[in-house]
Amino acid sequence: AAAEAAAAKAAAEAARVEAAKLSAAAPAPAPAPTPAKPVAPKVEAPKVEAKPEPAKPAAPAAPKRPAVNFGQRAPKIPTGRAPLERPAFGGRSAREQAMGDGERPQAREQAPREGGREGAERPARPAQTVRYSALNPRPAPGARTGAPGASRPGARPAPNQPPAQPEVARPSRAGGGFARPATGREDDREKRFADNAPGKAVSRTRGEPKRREGRLTIQAVAGGDEDAAERMRSLASVRRAREREKEKRKGGSTDTPNRPREVVIPDVITVGDLANRMAVRGVDIVKFLMKQGLMVKINDVIDTDTAELVADEYGMTVRRVSDSDIETGFLSDAVDAEATTPRAPVVAIMGHVDHGKTSLLDALRTTDVAAGEAGGITQHIGAYQVKTPNGEAVTFLDTPGHAAFSAMRTRGANVTDIVILVVAADDGVMPQTIESISHAKAAGAPIIVAVNKIDKPEADPQKVVNELLQYEIIGEALGGDTQIVEVSAKSRTNLDGLIEAILLQAEVMDLKADPERTAEGVVIEAKLDKGRGPVATVLVKRGTLRKGDLVVAGSSFGRVRALLNERGEQLTEAGPSVPVEILGLDEAPSPGEPLAVVESEARARELTEYRARVKREKATGGINQVSLVDMMAKLGSKKISELPVLIKSDVQGSGEAIQGSLEQMGNDEVRARVVHSGAGGITESDVQLAKSAGAPILGFNVRASKQAKDLAEREGVEIRYYAIIYDLLDDMKGVLSGMLAPLQRETFLGNAQVLQVFDISKTGKIAGCRVSEGVVRKGAKVRIIREDVVVLELGTLATLKRFKDEVNEVPSGQECGMHFQGFQDIKVGDYIECFTVEEVKRSL
Repeated sequence: AAAEAAAAKAAAEAARVEAAKLSAAAPAPAPAPTPAKPVAPKVEAPKVEAKPEPAKPAAPAAPKRPAVNFGQRAPKIPTGRAPLERPAFGGRSAREQAMGDGERPQAREQAPREGGREGAERPARPAQTVRYSALNPRPAPGARTGAPGASRPGARPAPNQPPAQPEVARPSRAGGGFARPATGREDDREKRFADNAPGKAVSRTRGEPKRREGRLTIQAVAGGDEDAAERMRSLASVRRAREREKEKRKGGSTDTPNRPREVVIPDVITVGDLANRMAVRGVDIVKFLMKQGLMVKINDVIDTDTAELVADEYGMTVRRVSDSDIETGFLSDAVDAEATTPRAPVVAIMGHVDHGKTSLLDALRTTDVAAGEAGGITQHIGAYQVKTPNGEAVTFLDTPGHAAFSAMRTRGANVTDIVILVVAADDGVMPQTIESISHAKAAGAPIIVAVNKIDKPEADPQKVVNELLQYEIIGEALGGDTQIVEVSAKSRTNLDGLIEAILLQAEVMDLKADPERTAEGVVIEAKLDKGRGPVATVLVKRGTLRKGDLVVAGSSFGRVRALLNERGEQLTEAGPSVPVEILGLDEAPSPGEPLAVVESEARARELTEYRARVKREKATGGINQVSLVDMMAKLGSKKISELPVLIKSDVQGSGEAIQGSLEQMGNDEVRARVVHSGAGGITESDVQLAKSAGAPILGFNVRASKQAKDLAEREGVEIRYYAIIYDLLDDMKGVLSGMLAPLQRETFLGNAQVLQVFDISKTGKIAGCRVSEGVVRKGAKVRIIREDVVVLELGTLATLKRFKDEVNEVPSGQECGMHFQGFQDIKVGDYIECFTVEEVKRSL
């Protein structure tokens, strides 16, 4: 280290002496070697070795360090060899070039410096190709090139130009010998280029401003290390902070971050939805409500008052609205009397099962639908339009008569104009007949009674007329306003009279509709067809439904892709009172849902999302709060055995009827739980759902695909197929009855009293008894009573001996020895009741 310091000091002293000599010799004529040195490109290498002026002993050590590439250590050069050539970057550091004044000092000082290596090294490579980079930019036009030892083509050096002042060399921090003179920024340059590969140029446009000069980054402010960079805020948080600053500047106040804002709150709202409307985190609202004693989750529903309390906590104003406002305008009751035209009457045929409703409709349509029904009973609504002999149209709805299809009958009565009540002349008024009368009266629809099967020998139409009187159905013959028509569907008797009665009633009602307005209707039935997707049977009430209309029905919507009548023929439009099948909905809607045409898809999505949310909220039942009272009530209640089932039916209405019947079938001990009910064939997803729930699959008029069958066999899932609803309900009733605990029935045998107790080492305690009443029998159940307290409720008489012999039975008045299974606490004076227990199977 001392040697290096001495060498550096000697080099600095030599540089100062040379500078003084050059300053003194400037006015005088140049010596002989001097004129050849200004022409730097033409200096030959041998002239470098001939130095006429004497040099100090320490001065020649400086040029022995060759130029090196950035990031490399300088190799040692043997004495006597010519020094290596410098790269094209020049003698200045990269930072000096980035902050320089446009011209290099080396380019201006063409005269060599005595005792240094610059004058000898720069002309060594006159044809050096200069690579421009971000650290060595291309000079502007008219400026001198700054290549070391070479001048720009066409430029002449000024002969009388004073030489530049040499830089004072100082010791370099790199070890190993004498270092070349370095500027004050050499350390920065070495540190900056230590990690960069040499020679990597960056393309730049000539004259482009240096955009990286003086650039201040967040990393530099944070300290430049990687840990600090990881702790930096994300770009999104910086943007949010800037937005908050802008809002503060606009508002003119920065001390009220929770200034009041208006938030719209509907009747019911979830915690997550409220958080989104308030632009706060949902977890903060949950924490606040927990502090108020309300245990909620992010998806729980809260009422308007609770939501307003949360909004007040955050300094926001509340505007209450009703979600039902979304439904406003969906169905319009406005009627233009001038635009209305007569429409066909909608007639629902109702009555008890097997009274001939479908057969009567077949006779009117001259078809045979009843023959195709399983078991001869109708299990879904059928909608048909019939042309009368005089050319008028009548729309018929055939509703099921089975008890399980009460909901279908209700829908049929609500959408109809006239109800035909079919009563069999041989059976009279039956339960479903009474129910149909109630549905028709509730809907306000007039009733026409059709007394069917009058061709049977046991038919008694007058009996039917008399039975209807107690339900306020008075015929015209008795002074009432109800038309009663006697018909026979099988022999097609008096069908014309029934048609005349329908048309007369329709004329009295003056049925009209506006066909030019947007269409409105009601979903009669819906199903999921394998080839066509969701299919809905719709009865148009007002307006005209056209192909391509955007419709909403319940929580489903879609654009009508096809309109089909009951014969499968495609239609372009359907007017009032016309039943059609529509294709194009995203899912099968529930029967009975109103259908209407909307103006845009945004409106359709708004309606369907609101209805789906309301349905979910009803299913979840609002906020799930658990209290000690609820917990104690659950502990005190009996455990109910549940039978999970999965229902797949051909149409939605049938599945709905089956589900309702199964839910009414249970009692306090057992019940059926419908895991899922849908329309369409049985798929693999249904099998997976049934396996996870441990439920059998009930297929009603549907079949499983081959893949679903194979999967069900592998997973052990039972699939049952039914075509008649009677069979399905009877099977489920039997399964639920088997889940009931059997009834225990006791049969008294006899009594005995303990006289003495014997303790046998191997056997245990033996009770010596005398039979006081009846008989005691081995293996029978016993009840031991001590001082009117039962100490053993249901024991077993394991051993019965008389003297030393084991016997099966001991009659009254005799003594015997008894040993009870698992009971040793027998004492003298105990009474023993002997009885048998018989299990009686229960049923619903």
